[in-house]
Amino acid sequence: SKHSGARTASVDVWRRDDRLLIQVSDDGRGGADAAGSGLGGLAERLEAVDGLLVVDSPAGGPTVITAELPWRA
Repeated sequence: SKHSGARTASVDVWRRDDRLLIQVSDDGRGGADAAGSGLGGLAERLEAVDGLLVVDSPAGGPTVITAELPWRA
């Protein structure tokens, strides 16, 4: 909420087959730059471990960011 002006945020975590998914959403103004230094750096770190970062942040909001990682039992 620091940059988004969000009043509420939620975090959901679940497993789908051999993947762990972490989703963060808020009710802020949206417009997050997926290639920006913070999210871009996070995407690079996830890719390094065979993960994926998906950012859905249209202008006006809301923002939903999903991280997907391999599940290693």
